[in-house]
Amino acid sequence: QEQLVESGGGLVQPGGSLRLSCAASGSIFSIFAMGWYRQALGKQRELVATITSGGRTNSADSVKGRFTISRDNAKNTVFLQMNSLKPDDTAVYYCWAVLKGGENYWGQGTQVTVSS
Repeated sequence: QEQLVESGGGLVQPGGSLRLSCAASGSIFSIFAMGWYRQALGKQRELVATITSGGRTNSADSVKGRFTISRDNAKNTVFLQMNSLKPDDTAVYYCWAVLKGGENYWGQGTQVTVSS
C-alpha cells in the first residue's frame, strides 16, 4: 500500500515562493511517476506537474517558467518549487503517484494560499 505525505504549504504574498515536498512509502520500487495536482475552490482538480522515474517532466502551461518539479529517487520524494506565485495559484495541492501496474495514489492535500 502506497502512502504519500505532503508538506510545505502555507500563506504567501503574491510574487513569493513556496516549496512543496511529498514523501512516498510502501511500494516505492514500483513507482512509475509522481507529481502534483491542485484543486481551487469550486473548480475541478487539475494537473500542475509530473515527473517520471526517468526524470521526464510535464507541466501545465499556467505554471511553466514559474514552477519546477524535481525528484530525489533515493529518498522517494518529489518536490515542487513554486516561484512568482499569483492569487490564481491558491488551491489545495495534492501529491500523486502512479505505480507501474497503473494504480494511482493521492496524498491528503496541502493548502497553498497566495494573498496580500
